[in-house]
Amino acid sequence: MGMTMTQKILAEHANLKEVVPDQFIEADLDMVLGNDITAPVAIKEFFKMGGKDVFHKEKVALVPDHFTPNKDIKSAEQCKYMREFAYDKDIKNYFEIGEMGIEHALLPEKGLVVAGDVVIGADSHTCTYGALGAFSTGVGSTDMAAGMARGKCWFKVPSAIKFELTGKPNKFVSGKDIILHIIGKIGVDGARYKSMEFMGDGIANLSMDDRFTIANMAIEAGAKNGIFIVDDRTRAYIQNHSTREFKEYTPDADAIYDEEYTIDLATIRPTLSFPYSPDNTRTIDEVEDIEIDQIVIGSCTNGRIDDLRAAAEILKGNKIDRKVRAIIFPATQKIYLQAIEEGLIKIFIEAGAIVSTPTCGPCLGGHMGILAEGERAVATTNRNFVGRMGHAKSEVYLASPAIAAASAITGKITNPEDII
Repeated sequence: MGMTMTQKILAEHANLKEVVPDQFIEADLDMVLGNDITAPVAIKEFFKMGGKDVFHKEKVALVPDHFTPNKDIKSAEQCKYMREFAYDKDIKNYFEIGEMGIEHALLPEKGLVVAGDVVIGADSHTCTYGALGAFSTGVGSTDMAAGMARGKCWFKVPSAIKFELTGKPNKFVSGKDIILHIIGKIGVDGARYKSMEFMGDGIANLSMDDRFTIANMAIEAGAKNGIFIVDDRTRAYIQNHSTREFKEYTPDADAIYDEEYTIDLATIRPTLSFPYSPDNTRTIDEVEDIEIDQIVIGSCTNGRIDDLRAAAEILKGNKIDRKVRAIIFPATQKIYLQAIEEGLIKIFIEAGAIVSTPTCGPCLGGHMGILAEGERAVATTNRNFVGRMGHAKSEVYLASPAIAAASAITGKITNPEDII
């Protein structure tokens, strides 16, 4: 019986010749990840289960990024607890102020995840690393604790959905538009506990940053993971960021998929998700006058250099509407520095935006961009549930950096084609 990419990776890490959907396996882990919200809970469970040391000092990563820089005493105590654990256990991949970043942008940048890896993280958007051809998925803090102690995790093998991508996206259509289009098509539970597997000749027309965005939001369709077939662009990225050996997995010709979709990227229009669900999608052509109060460009979904370049292209030589608060978050310090060197930060500031240190703060309604009652935001983040970015009666519209930047200029949701 043929296997999908995900099934092949899991079979090898479980030391099995083959696996089938719904089979329970115990697989070896290549990386265990936690942040300042989830890791403290996992650390307490680690000690409860009698943990003495982590299974591998280089295969655990701890990244304080959600409420950092610390927004209050409680968040400071959380980070302190995690920091002391990291230093006590000599965890090599602990990244704080100065070398920090949003975890799902930072780990690939640091070369800590490569094709063929099995990665768990106590954060739902750990599925981001599927862009590299890895199996990566979010878990609870208890699973993270066991993973830190034993280097293993139990999984139920997922079935899969195949997405054959063809064609080339038009200008102002990015990975964000593509994944919102897909989620709008299949729904927030359309891939529940399944692997979303992306392949086809259209992948060659997607940057790595596009792929990270698409894999990142697989969870918003309910997926266990999202994964891309490895190509020359993937190999080049891995080799530029990591010295680790990696292994490529391709699906068998007779691999079984629950569903198969062919998506012509050339037909996708700039797309948004309206409140209060990622699958409540509309193209920019269907949007009428919707005034906004804030835009946020950043997050683990869209805070990479391609995203900042797209925003800068729109904002250059323009001024942000005085009624709009524009907040931009480069996802890592390296991306921040590159944006400075390319002159992007100057463009943002001259346009009237503020630029923040890397943080997840506004995405989860934590800090650095909370919405008041009745306010609307266009955000390049990944969720727009009730109260996600602040008040329960605020609204979040998910969109690409290009749409967010165009909307900042006009004060209402705007097609970037109308600006450039």
